[in-house]
Amino acid sequence: MLGRGLLYLQPSVAERRPMSYALDVRQFGAGGEGAAHLYLNGHQHAQSKLPAVFTVEGGVIEVATSRFGIKRCHYVNNRGQEHRLVPDYRSGEGRRARLEHEHPAASRLIGAVSVLLLLVGVGLNVLQLLEPLSRIPVVAARVGAFTSPVSLPIWLNIALGLGAVLASIERGLRLRYHWLLDGGGH
Repeated sequence: MLGRGLLYLQPSVAERRPMSYALDVRQFGAGGEGAAHLYLNGHQHAQSKLPAVFTVEGGVIEVATSRFGIKRCHYVNNRGQEHRLVPDYRSGEGRRARLEHEHPAASRLIGAVSVLLLLVGVGLNVLQLLEPLSRIPVVAARVGAFTSPVSLPIWLNIALGLGAVLASIERGLRLRYHWLLDGGGH
């Protein structure tokens, strides 16, 4: 369920695109590199390392991943309009989309908690990392030593780290990405 996504670009009469495309995104492939496989009407049509851009009838499909999920999977038509591909209902992204559709209040709460966990985790880690960095002699001579107002026990640091990982996975399953909250990507 994690590390692999299946998304669809369905035929569209409005776009004059009679073909059905499926995109199989595997974030962790051979050699640690992710890959995307494009299927056209049920048959493999193309594959590429991530990030990838596939030329399809009427536009392109762009796909990119972060460490915790898919950060971009859009069809961009020839007029520049973007449409997000639809996740398969059995995939992690599809299950998360179904939760959002069937229980919007619970979905919003989970989303808010995930953002809060990420913000708290990033903020506390920055404060705790500044202290040892400011004690490096060259840095201390230029800006002075910094004493963090927060000193958490190791168990709480570990719990916050695990919470941040879970929150990042949740955001990846919602196909949400922000460079500050969700870290780097491919």
